[in-house]
Amino acid sequence: MRSHYCGQVTEEFLDQQVTLCGWVNRRRDHGGVIFIDLRDREGLVQVVFDPDRAEIFEIAERVRNEYVLRVTGRVRARPEGTVNPELISGKIEILGLDLQVLNAAETPPFQLDDNDVHEDLRLRYRYIDLRRDEMQQRIRLRSQVTRYLRDFLDSNGFLDIETPMLTRETPEGARDYLVPSRTYPGSFFALPQSPQIFKQLLMMSGIDRYYQIVRCFRDEDLRADRQPEFTQVDIETSFMDENAVMNLMEEMIRSVFQLTLEVELPDPFPRMDHSEAMLRFGSDKPDLRIPLELVDLADIMKDVEFKVFSGPANDPEGRVVVLRVPGGAKISRKEIDDYTDYVGRYGARGLAWIKVNDAAAGREGLQSPVVKFLPDEALEAIIKKTGTRSGDILFFGAGNAATVNESIGALRVKLGIDQNMVDVETHAGWRPLWVVNFPMFEKNSEGRWTSLHHPFTAPSVANPEELKANPGMAQSRAYDMVLNGTELGGGSERIYRGDMQNAVFEILGITSQEAEQKFGFLLNAMKYGCPPHAGLAFGLDRLVMLMAGAQSIRDVMAFPKTQTAACPLTSAPAPVSAKQLRELNLKLRKIEKVGSAT
Repeated sequence: MRSHYCGQVTEEFLDQQVTLCGWVNRRRDHGGVIFIDLRDREGLVQVVFDPDRAEIFEIAERVRNEYVLRVTGRVRARPEGTVNPELISGKIEILGLDLQVLNAAETPPFQLDDNDVHEDLRLRYRYIDLRRDEMQQRIRLRSQVTRYLRDFLDSNGFLDIETPMLTRETPEGARDYLVPSRTYPGSFFALPQSPQIFKQLLMMSGIDRYYQIVRCFRDEDLRADRQPEFTQVDIETSFMDENAVMNLMEEMIRSVFQLTLEVELPDPFPRMDHSEAMLRFGSDKPDLRIPLELVDLADIMKDVEFKVFSGPANDPEGRVVVLRVPGGAKISRKEIDDYTDYVGRYGARGLAWIKVNDAAAGREGLQSPVVKFLPDEALEAIIKKTGTRSGDILFFGAGNAATVNESIGALRVKLGIDQNMVDVETHAGWRPLWVVNFPMFEKNSEGRWTSLHHPFTAPSVANPEELKANPGMAQSRAYDMVLNGTELGGGSERIYRGDMQNAVFEILGITSQEAEQKFGFLLNAMKYGCPPHAGLAFGLDRLVMLMAGAQSIRDVMAFPKTQTAACPLTSAPAPVSAKQLRELNLKLRKIEKVGSAT
């Protein structure tokens, strides 16, 4: 139906006839001459209709925004002074010779150039939202990134292999999405949280190098970088240790950035132990663009009388830290109150602070409600240890180490953004990082050991008995790739011996009967020649979100869900008929409304 895309017509086509199809981006009537900006996925082109062709001109007069048109015309140079340097086609225009309205359009619920449209409305009319140039560019970027990832993996001997979408529930991680079986009443499939077990089985099958760009599902609470269904670049290799895997994967990411954004990432990526990341940044995915760091004060605070600080300083599970913000004394009291509320979301009970108006004046140069509770020696030691100067502000965190890390680590990032320490709009300056040497296990709120990654991650020790003797001290052979404070992906060397896998299950409280029931096929496969293997998975949505400079993965997905895991476009999830429930041998329990009689 067309000879060219709108955005591809340039001065190279002068005096040629072209046929274009697209949507009316804007129509303008200038004293008897009608201008239509015609839009398709490649961009805009200006079409001119003059009254000399009366029949065509009458059609152009009836055209409105978002009408779908087919235009045939002659390419000519724009008159002097009307060139638009913002458009690829900005030096030319099309003199309309023929015009067909392929479809009329009602007035859209929002204008494409309106940047203040509520997200729910955008998602309800996603097919209109996707017409916006910004969204078109992001979807194209996603397609490019996917293609370059496939090219790299294909050229390095990886095989693209599909794994099942209907599998069984997993005992660890987030909640599964369950699918009732009609043919096996009372039994359920689960949608995969990842292809983890299947890709390990592929290594046992001699595939050697596997990848898959796969949809995964997790029924969990959502955040800006989480969705109930998401896309994962899933990778597994045999006979490669963690160093070889990390080297190959960072080569892949460097290649993708160079090809799509013409950005040269560092070679090699720096590596940092998990313990160092938590100590300095309070996070296992630190944003290295932000120069602020947490400084431990336990040695200074353990003997002060102020229990808010001395209590955690003497508690093996406590922590006392300070965050110095250069030039931060200008931060207002209202802003400090806002930051106090912010850390409260992460469980902090408060936020102590000291403004340093004159670092050389001792106590007299300090402004804070907590100064009176601290002796001169402690104040002097804090100023010296942090390198504080006049005009700075100090923020303190004290309490349970996990809460302090989470709250002050989050405050560090927020302060970095609020105080313009990082360019969040253009993401100028890319700071990749490998975080390594994670703890193998951590205790949950019930005091049970859980896997920090997943139960198939290999520990750094080779002896199962040594692992069981001291699980709290064991490190895993895991690695996470972090970019500008976002975890792009994580992986590990896998357990490939049955005795070690059983030891991990035992530490996690998974009985031998439960292990056999849920993972018997995996344990059985290990008996028949399981090779050493390793892998990882990248979040494609997160990667493209960063590369596009978007604030949410919803802005780089064609049809995402809301933060409440709903789809405004299709009104999903939705009830099903009683007949369908009967076929699945299901009966719904009546849900009482809040405040109703019982």
